[in-house]
Amino acid sequence: MRFMMFMIPKVYQPDTPPGEKAGEGFSPPAESVARMMKFNEELAKTGALISLDGLHPLSKGARVAFSGGKTKVTDGPLIEAKEVIGGYWMIDVKSKEEAVEWAKRVPAQDGDMIEIRQVFEVSDFPNDVQKAADNPRVKAQLEKRRIG
Repeated sequence: MRFMMFMIPKVYQPDTPPGEKAGEGFSPPAESVARMMKFNEELAKTGALISLDGLHPLSKGARVAFSGGKTKVTDGPLIEAKEVIGGYWMIDVKSKEEAVEWAKRVPAQDGDMIEIRQVFEVSDFPNDVQKAADNPRVKAQLEKRRIG
């Protein structure tokens, strides 16, 4: 079973006091990165790690909203955001409980949060949805990215 674990760091949240918030030129402390890399190495050793990445703060992002057949683009900072994703891990484990156990081991800072979401597999859907999702070009591109 694949799960996405989202890191929701306190330093990216709108209600975090200005002196504690990730601003322009933000970089996490080297000690925090070293602890996180040790955790990532543990995930990799077990074969559970599929991918991971950290994300820039909201100030460098944008949102595209869809309403009434139109799109609205809002550039960061996105003040109305309540929880902001700072990074993610894609893992392959046997159960949600195992994913939770991994999330509990993340070397997070006080006030950080990890959200865990199971990834849909095509087999989770009825046949008509599986047929609609069958796209050889997309499959080939994804496979090419996995190999490369």
